[in-house]
Amino acid sequence: MEPVIDQACAAALYSADDAGLDTGASLLAADPASDGAAHRRGEEFLRRAWERGWQPADVVRVVRRELGEDRAALAAALITAETARYPALPPRWADQLAGLPAPAPRGLPDRFGYAWALLELYRLLLGLPVIEPVGPPPGRGPRETGFPHRPPAADEPRMLTRIRALLAKAEATGFPEEAEALTTKAQELMARHSIDEALLAARGQGTGGPGACRIGVDAPYESAKAILLDAVASANRCRAVWNSELGFTTVVGFEPDLEAVELLFTSLLVQGTAAMTKAEAGQRAGGRKRTKTFRQSFLMAYAQRLGSRLAADTARVTAAAGAEEASGGAGRPGGLLPVLAARDVAVTEAAERMFPRTTTTRVRGATDAEGWTHGTAAADRARMGGRRGEIGG
Repeated sequence: MEPVIDQACAAALYSADDAGLDTGASLLAADPASDGAAHRRGEEFLRRAWERGWQPADVVRVVRRELGEDRAALAAALITAETARYPALPPRWADQLAGLPAPAPRGLPDRFGYAWALLELYRLLLGLPVIEPVGPPPGRGPRETGFPHRPPAADEPRMLTRIRALLAKAEATGFPEEAEALTTKAQELMARHSIDEALLAARGQGTGGPGACRIGVDAPYESAKAILLDAVASANRCRAVWNSELGFTTVVGFEPDLEAVELLFTSLLVQGTAAMTKAEAGQRAGGRKRTKTFRQSFLMAYAQRLGSRLAADTARVTAAAGAEEASGGAGRPGGLLPVLAARDVAVTEAAERMFPRTTTTRVRGATDAEGWTHGTAAADRARMGGRRGEIGG
């Protein structure tokens, strides 16, 4: 006789309506002996997702968006169990697992409800499309999959800890000038670290080529957020490709630059959202009610203004490093600009291999003049680069 889990999956996973879920959940709920097999089946579906290019944060993000927070917690429980079987995990997976929601306990609210939720989750997992991989799946090494592996430098945790601390202070302060100074210092550390890593690699002391990571771009106002992420990526010598349907952007670049993009984008989004909320409160106090258009225009202006400033600031930081090199400072070897140009070419080629066919899309324009003005001002306050008076205009 066909096992109960097979009967339940056949009834639920390939049906177009909830009647199949009801039938499958009833079968599982009536047979406690099938519980172990039911969870093993979920772990099997996760392994299929890993082979299709998905990672833990991606799965939880799409489950949360499609099925809600309860199912995301259920997915977290399955992911935690499935990934525990590997002696080692790919790069970035440990951080993703640490950021999962609290795993849902088994059997709640009752056997039928829990079985129904499991099967609903499995139906979504089974339908996940193949996406561009940004690293090897668990159980397979980088050499098997063609992805570079870069062991962290000895000073990297300390550098990242310092940058995180600076950005956290920038997000927490209520004083724009202080936030600007803190974020400026963090960006300076990122830029200098990126240049140092490029020169070390050119001297044969670095390993691997460009890699990639995915960063969630969540609603609302996702187009403005995607533009901001693209600006941050470009300024840090990376390439960004937005998948609007699945709610994430894939960023391609060298590892130090990917780390910079993740940290800086997250911080700038927090700072921008806080500034938008404050500006919006002032507008609403004056009797305005166009909240949605104000926010959309604010974030679009914030993203576009930061993009132009970030690009200019990166050029200035690079020029300063080149001048230092020319004067023989800091023991830098010759050829900084050719080294950086070669890395730009490598990143572009890697992005084109991953995404041979990309399209451009027209985003909704800004229609609220006040929102645009306030967003531009907020971007100016959060500007990147050198110290006040050295960069920017």
